[in-house]
Amino acid sequence: MNNGMIECSVCHSKLVSPTTKSISRAYDRHKSRVSSKYRALNVFLVVGDCILVGFQPILVYMCKVDGKFNFSPISVNFLTEIAKVFFAVVMLLIQARNQKVGEKPLLSISTFVQAARNNALLAIPAFLYAINNYLKFTMQLYFNPATVKMLSNLKVLVIAVLLKVIMKRRFSIIQWEALGLLLIGISVNQLRSLPEGTTALGLPVTMGAYIYTTIFVTIPSLASVYNEYALKSQYDTSIYLQNLFLYGYGAIFNFLGILGTVVIKGPDNFDILRGHSKATMLLIANNAAQGILSSFFFKYADTILKKYSSTVATIFTGIASAVMFGHTLTMNFVLGISIVFISMHQFFSPLSKVKDEQNGVLEMHGIHDKQRSKESFINMAAGANEEASHRMVLDERQPLLPK
Repeated sequence: MNNGMIECSVCHSKLVSPTTKSISRAYDRHKSRVSSKYRALNVFLVVGDCILVGFQPILVYMCKVDGKFNFSPISVNFLTEIAKVFFAVVMLLIQARNQKVGEKPLLSISTFVQAARNNALLAIPAFLYAINNYLKFTMQLYFNPATVKMLSNLKVLVIAVLLKVIMKRRFSIIQWEALGLLLIGISVNQLRSLPEGTTALGLPVTMGAYIYTTIFVTIPSLASVYNEYALKSQYDTSIYLQNLFLYGYGAIFNFLGILGTVVIKGPDNFDILRGHSKATMLLIANNAAQGILSSFFFKYADTILKKYSSTVATIFTGIASAVMFGHTLTMNFVLGISIVFISMHQFFSPLSKVKDEQNGVLEMHGIHDKQRSKESFINMAAGANEEASHRMVLDERQPLLPK
């Protein structure tokens, strides 16, 4: 992309690069015309995301031995990205095999190079995800799985602000109130959740937890918004081709992290399979499936729906954590979950969108009214001119004085 222009992958002509406002408007128009097929896709995405996200913190907790990890978290992230790259390649081969006659080959060098140029922005979320995936393991050292899941819900508010700033998305007042209610629910759940007198990394656990929580919330929120922007800005590009770039960048960044660990801690850390168990293999499979599902959320749905669907997994995580590990479901957790679900219902309620839709309807009516008034004015003016000219002709034929 040069000077706001991009090159078409088919005819190689120069096109104006889509702006954030145009992408937001295109998304709104697409959302208003959503079919039953896409509604079914959204339901599938939400249900699948709830299951995968609900199991993720539990699997991470199961991987701990005596309160720590015997493996390198970066190795898990690297293997996860490799698994996702393999999936993207397989799906690309299947999609290329089912292409119709006359379509440009997906696997041609020119298509690949042009798509790589147009999707270079995917390197940003890939780098941010590499950092965030490491933080997921660090957070488990401070909180139990249910609490980690609740803290991740803070991303919803951050994402909403970023969508407002970066993609020019609009939210109604009721939706902002729902997000504020979400924060209240999370705060209620977090009351007295940290053990007192514990230290880590030379800092009080509360201070270290707050620092990691801030990073844990901000970085993936930026990654999600940039990922949605990058995928939607190249909407005609195959999602599997975009995923290949995204996961490829992620594998590169995590491999660089492994090399950094080898330099700092020694060559033994180059063994990426050291310390892994069946639980870590399940974790890798779960993370890979979760990442693949997320790409469909960002391209065909939106980030807010993704994060709220992850919120639904909170109750599953809490109950499973209590059954499997004996963690107590406190009254704070029950109240917090209740407030979170009220917030979610309020955010997606049709009443929260009435004002925006009415404004849009009123705006359209206003445009039509202006057009009608303008047309009627033109018609009236034309009629008046015609009548005046007609009268002028009649007056010329009539005598000046009555007989």
